[in-house]
Amino acid sequence: MLNTSNPNSYEYHTKHLQINILGGVKTNKMESMRITMSIQKPESYNVLRHSLDLYNDNQVEKFTRKIAERLEIGTSVARKTLQELTKELESHRFLLVEKQQQATAPYFKELTAMELRAAEAFLKKDNLLKRTNELIGKSGVIGEESNRLTMFLIFTSRKTNNPLHCISLGSSGVGKTHLQSKVSELIPQEDKIEITVLSANAFYYFNRTELQHKLILIEDLDGAESVLYPLRELQSKKRITKTVVHKDAKGDTKTIHLTVEGPVSVAGCTTQESIYEDNSNRSFLLYIDESEEQDKKIMHYQRRASAGKLDVQQETEAAQLLRNVQRILKPVKVINPYAEFLELPESVFKPRRTNSHYLQFIEAITFYCQWQREKKYDEQTGEEYIETTIEDIQEANELIIDVLLRKSDTLTGACRNHLESLKDYLIRNNQTTFTNAEIRRNLRIKETTLRRYNKHLLSENYIQRIKKGKTKSYCFEIVDLGEYTNLKKQINKALRDCIERIKGTK
Repeated sequence: MLNTSNPNSYEYHTKHLQINILGGVKTNKMESMRITMSIQKPESYNVLRHSLDLYNDNQVEKFTRKIAERLEIGTSVARKTLQELTKELESHRFLLVEKQQQATAPYFKELTAMELRAAEAFLKKDNLLKRTNELIGKSGVIGEESNRLTMFLIFTSRKTNNPLHCISLGSSGVGKTHLQSKVSELIPQEDKIEITVLSANAFYYFNRTELQHKLILIEDLDGAESVLYPLRELQSKKRITKTVVHKDAKGDTKTIHLTVEGPVSVAGCTTQESIYEDNSNRSFLLYIDESEEQDKKIMHYQRRASAGKLDVQQETEAAQLLRNVQRILKPVKVINPYAEFLELPESVFKPRRTNSHYLQFIEAITFYCQWQREKKYDEQTGEEYIETTIEDIQEANELIIDVLLRKSDTLTGACRNHLESLKDYLIRNNQTTFTNAEIRRNLRIKETTLRRYNKHLLSENYIQRIKKGKTKSYCFEIVDLGEYTNLKKQINKALRDCIERIKGTK
């Protein structure tokens, strides 16, 4: 019998010969059986070592004669032993290949009857988005109430034909990657691919449909710069193709096309918003909450975790329920009968793409609420679909207002956060002007960073430089303290007007 307990040294002992297969067998070339063996008679120190292909009859015949000559044994015994060894190795190699295939096969969890009933019951409850947000919080995502629900719905859209994408933005150390990783834990493992670093051509060597309806998570966009172009094409065109030169079995050079199909949902994190503008245009921009209140929530959670007072079981159960909910969502077409009444505010930049994102986000909410929607069928094609409700649009408006506000802003997220902090400081201290030294000291900002912010704010006319009367030195003042609040009111009004127009048609 073949003993494979040691994968680097198989043993095959018979009455007449003892054989050790050094290094085991290779599974990448099934058309050959190349091995390295040592062979000897029992209780003999005369050892013969040799490498050969057991599928090469000439090699086997020569080795048989060498065994007979060196070990002083009959050729018939040696030949029979090698034939039986070949048969045993064949059977073992087939088992190895089968195990490898099982190990690399996609994992799909079969829900138990109890898990299925719990997931269905959850999806049929009232106020589904509110309950979902609460469950996300119970799973261990602290604060970020709007961002975490928006991100969860964006990740859910991977199952639709028009997935959404998001980029988490914020300064270093505020928890961009943590938020993305915690929310992505609520997505089934078989539906996501996590990337830290990827080579330039890696995307083209996935199987044709391997990425379809997958969530691609990029820990830091800085580590994936080489694949940003194919990633953008995968987002926009839902497929990428690369033409390469390949040699066939005969050695002839041929041109082949490597095609990978989507659609996919892509999520990434970065501190450098302006560098990834092309990717940002295709994505929802989620700005991390850097407020003191959020700092207190996170630090309180960290202290409770360190003290062992967290209900880990509750967090695990909440995450498992949300993963099961994701598993029972089925592909279904979504039709928005109110789409013609939805108009974006005029202040929004790049309105064509933003309008598309707005409509897709509403569809993602309807898709998530599919267990509460009546199934309808197209009279001509028989295709099943569900329809968007006014409540879906209202919930989308509440979540998307911050996204639209940022897309209507001429400032980057970091610069806008600085300007709002500056306004709060001036209001608290009943001031209208400020100096660089004062702001560096009180808001704790580096001089180079502050100079960069001021340059941007001056060029966009958000602040202006003025000369003090007595000292004739320069200071700054904000041109309009209420500009951001007014912009938010305009967007709110535009979204409310859309709802009123829809209600007026019923």
